[in-house]
Amino acid sequence: MGTRITELQCKEVICLCDGRRLGFVSDVEVEIPCGHVRALVVPGPCRFFGVLGRKDDFVIPWECIRRIGPDIILVDIKPNECLFPRHKFGLPFCL
Repeated sequence: MGTRITELQCKEVICLCDGRRLGFVSDVEVEIPCGHVRALVVPGPCRFFGVLGRKDDFVIPWECIRRIGPDIILVDIKPNECLFPRHKFGLPFCL
């Protein structure tokens, strides 16, 4: 059964460890040669009503996903273990 990235973006990610709502999927990390999905990316929470940007992103490895339902994705990972620092100005590397 296949799922499109746009379908994943409409689903909310819930952590099974503490029931915390992490947010909605914003991106997917794919292994290029074989096309396997490696991780889901969920943007971190907003700082001060979004004026000061966002906190670190949650990068959830595919192995930690327990169930993909019609409207939510259940993951089995502690939120502190999957934090990934956001890059300034959206650039993943220094120029």
